Amino acid sequence: MIVENVRSHADTIAGDQSDRALKFLKISDVAELNFQLSPAELVERALLNREGQLTNTGALMCTTGRFTGRSPKDRYIVRDSRTDSRVDWGAVNRPFDEKQFDRLHRKMCHFVEYQRVYVRYAVAGADPRYQLKLCILTTSAWQNLFCANMFLRPTEEEIALFEPDFTILAVPEFLAHPNEDGTRGENFTVLNLSKRVILIGGTGYAGEIKKGVFSALNFLLPAQGVLPMHCSANVGTNAHTGEPAVALFFGLSGTGKTTLSADPERGLIGDDEHGWSDEGVYNFEGGCYAKVIDLTRLREQQIYDAIRYGAIVENTRFLPNTHVVDYADSSITENTRTAYPIDFIEQAVSPSIGGHPHTIFFLTCDAFGVLPPISRLTPVQAMDYFVLGYTAKVAGTEMGVTEPQATFSACFGAAFMPLHPTEYARMLGQKIHSHGVNVWLVNTGWTGGGYGVGQRMKLEYTRTMIRAALSGALAAVSFVEHPVFGLSMPTSCPGVPTDLLDPRQTWVDPLAYDEKAEVLHALFVEKRQPFAIPPITL
Repeated sequence: MIVENVRSHADTIAGDQSDRALKFLKISDVAELNFQLSPAELVERALLNREGQLTNTGALMCTTGRFTGRSPKDRYIVRDSRTDSRVDWGAVNRPFDEKQFDRLHRKMCHFVEYQRVYVRYAVAGADPRYQLKLCILTTSAWQNLFCANMFLRPTEEEIALFEPDFTILAVPEFLAHPNEDGTRGENFTVLNLSKRVILIGGTGYAGEIKKGVFSALNFLLPAQGVLPMHCSANVGTNAHTGEPAVALFFGLSGTGKTTLSADPERGLIGDDEHGWSDEGVYNFEGGCYAKVIDLTRLREQQIYDAIRYGAIVENTRFLPNTHVVDYADSSITENTRTAYPIDFIEQAVSPSIGGHPHTIFFLTCDAFGVLPPISRLTPVQAMDYFVLGYTAKVAGTEMGVTEPQATFSACFGAAFMPLHPTEYARMLGQKIHSHGVNVWLVNTGWTGGGYGVGQRMKLEYTRTMIRAALSGALAAVSFVEHPVFGLSMPTSCPGVPTDLLDPRQTWVDPLAYDEKAEVLHALFVEKRQPFAIPPITL
């Protein structure tokens, strides 16, 4: 078989890096190898391959096929001597047999030998002390562009000496045979944390690549004293000291991490995944992966303007007879997204590193409509809510979710956390205590009633409350305790209607509110039990 190396600037790199990459991937040969192509070259290839179309802003519009969201039930971790006693096995972390993994790996390597492939080196982690170097193979140009956008991009000098820590094969065309391969269906994501290989097959949803790497980091970093976090981060100036003030925004997809961290008044460190080391906070990624359903420039200017040449929009549609994206169109999925390099955001911090956080926000999309729009948490309450991770799964983020559903995701990211939730919670508690961090619970979900009755919280009010917390304006107001949840609710906030701050006042029937609040509180009590987690004290 003859290998065709389709590469431009790669010829200037010392040595034959494309051949080295195949050796790292344990692949003997391929039909056509495209190594370390630039974003412009990948866009060109995607168009030639009919993988997508250009929008009027120059972004590449692609569809992900049958899967328009992650499939958590089809994610596995190889159970071996390294992971057996460390991983929190169960419905989230499903064990996979070592021998079955080796057989599946060989089958995938053999399969791609007959394919056109795109290979690139990338890096996860802006802090060089804790980086993972990645060698990623995809069979589509647009998924390779996704990886170029979402991970950090090594220089040509770094590529010349590149030695990957993890290899990733993302091959949507490769379908598993469940009876033979040990999977639940034809699609799968399998992490081998000992051999440091991630296999993704049967699904074209690029988010599986991103979250596969995040899962690996969540396993490896705690041993190095780094807390991996499913959160966005930005930085401003402390109004009292004049020093940089970092804020973290925890939450599941769809709760507002990307939207609320993209603040024109603050520098963006990152929108989704970070580590907190003894030196401070750093971004795992080199890009942003934002939801775009109902996106408008008026409401989210930074994200809207970032969707230009080099960016990707997933599962969107055009307005009739145009190449203008119709962001209101959810005919494929509610989980329409864009992926772009972080430097497409004007206020992005480079490198994506900050100091220790000054403020933490837990974002919850309350489908019951009973939690306050903002409330102050004690350190013990912070640990409790972090372990519970209450929110609603927003339509489209996962396969089969068509409307918001109340859910509890430990650490606001249980689907990506291989270790027991208490390990992450204790690390967070220690860091909050050591650095005197202020913690707030913010409801970006419903008010005036639950889903189908009330209204979604207005983004402008949420932004105003967050800015008030960051500026210290809420420190000057009085607080009252919620009678059911014990949360401290501000009685006023500049720029926000007073009656909105107490959720009971937004309901037409206060008694109906009381009843629903008790239902949610009972759920909190119930959901603590399966974790077998006692109250965490500092």
